[in-house]
Amino acid sequence: MSLICENIVKTYGGKDVLQSVSLELAENKIYGLIGRNGAGKTTLLSILTAQNPATKGTVTLDGMPVWENRRALEKLCFSRELNASVESGLASMKAKEYLRIAATYCENWDHNMEKRLLDLFELNVKKKLGKLSKGMLSMITIVVALCSKAPYTLLDEPVAGLDVVAREQFYKLLLEEYAATGRTFVISTHIIEEAANVLEDVIILHKGQVLVEENTQSFTGRARYVSGKAEDVDAAVKGLEVHHTDTVGRSKGATVFLKPGQNVDESCDVSVQPVSLQQAFVALCGEEARK
Repeated sequence: MSLICENIVKTYGGKDVLQSVSLELAENKIYGLIGRNGAGKTTLLSILTAQNPATKGTVTLDGMPVWENRRALEKLCFSRELNASVESGLASMKAKEYLRIAATYCENWDHNMEKRLLDLFELNVKKKLGKLSKGMLSMITIVVALCSKAPYTLLDEPVAGLDVVAREQFYKLLLEEYAATGRTFVISTHIIEEAANVLEDVIILHKGQVLVEENTQSFTGRARYVSGKAEDVDAAVKGLEVHHTDTVGRSKGATVFLKPGQNVDESCDVSVQPVSLQQAFVALCGEEARK
């Protein structure tokens, strides 16, 4: 079973927010969807789960169109970032009512897990959503995602507003659920370094286009940061794919992405360092990177 989107275009007000996005999300994986604000991440997640129609393109799950298809939708859950403002209409809804409604859309909802998670997070479900902190609202979205038991579960900024202890709890719970069930998770997050060790594959979305769809270790494994005197760095990275440079006086640093068979010329007097997922992302999507 695979969740596949082909040539997805989404247009708002004459502007293409997503441009010919094609992805294949396999079973039994944890994907990271990362991108800058406005890259189209939430829009893409909502289209993949049939909560938002694409302007062009198709989305299928196990060969079935997801739009208005109950059999497909039963296998999908999109736990989006909660906006409990008065304008959203959710401010006056109690948390327990929100969870009750969510459960009606998930045929395999795990009520025992729901109770365990509410106890773990010390959530008072009698409170109205508008009275909950940002972190508590994120905990509600985590409860929905994990208790849905949906084979494909997509989470939009699940750790927003959580402190470091709660974030660690989330990733521990996620890995436990993944190990026990083999569910596929797609996680959109801005806190990249903490998630990096959890994400098997990374998808980088930039200005509505997919720049990277690759195994996380493979992606970071071909990135290097080369530093030294400017002339030595230029010689060492000649012919390589350079995505970001910084210069201070006569010193220079460059982030490069190697293709098969390529290497940095270390005969030059330079330092060559590995690159983290966050550093690689910044090199690809930072202001100077695409010039």
